[in-house]
Amino acid sequence: LLRHAVRSVAIDHGLRASFLAKPFADQVGSGMHLHINVVDEDGNNVFADESELGSPRLGHAVAGMQATMAEAMAIFSPHVNAFRRYGLNMFTLLNRSWGANNRSLTYRIPAGLPDARRIEHRIASADANPYLVLAAALAGAHHGLVNELDPGPTTSGNAGERRDDSIPFTMPTALQRLGEAKVLPDYLSREYLDMYRELKQGELDVFNERISPLEYEWYL
Repeated sequence: LLRHAVRSVAIDHGLRASFLAKPFADQVGSGMHLHINVVDEDGNNVFADESELGSPRLGHAVAGMQATMAEAMAIFSPHVNAFRRYGLNMFTLLNRSWGANNRSLTYRIPAGLPDARRIEHRIASADANPYLVLAAALAGAHHGLVNELDPGPTTSGNAGERRDDSIPFTMPTALQRLGEAKVLPDYLSREYLDMYRELKQGELDVFNERISPLEYEWYL
């Protein structure tokens, strides 16, 4: 509904709005950032802490999202074009880095008042389904909280210079990792994830059947 509204307003102003993740090859792409915290039954932010990294439970939530990042990539970037975003120093996320108020990190803890302490989840592409992205991110956070996982050391400096090869950065490998998922099926169900994967594999098959202009330019 939001996308339809944005497109309609753009048309009224003589413009064209697109949620394509990477519309221009020579420019950075567009992402979808989530800001996540958790409140208890009294409405208190359980991530709140005087430190810039928040409470230990914030770290557990980050660790759970780190643990599920690879198997959720096909949800965070659901089309071939979305994977074109990922490149060194392109303001996209290439690893499981986390830390305080550093915009090159995958999981950024923004500066601010302790009561506003939260995780900025910076992976997803602009073309992703926001409901599925949020479900996958919260599944990871819950997995980390329940199991009290450790997020490891924080990252300083430019995290955009380092690619983690254990994370799938192509559609075929992302679909494979989703099919092998260990944690997400407990939250989204194996049946749903299999249907999602089959749908996306069908889209990929159609994409691969089309002959691109570049193939004619190079090989004809």
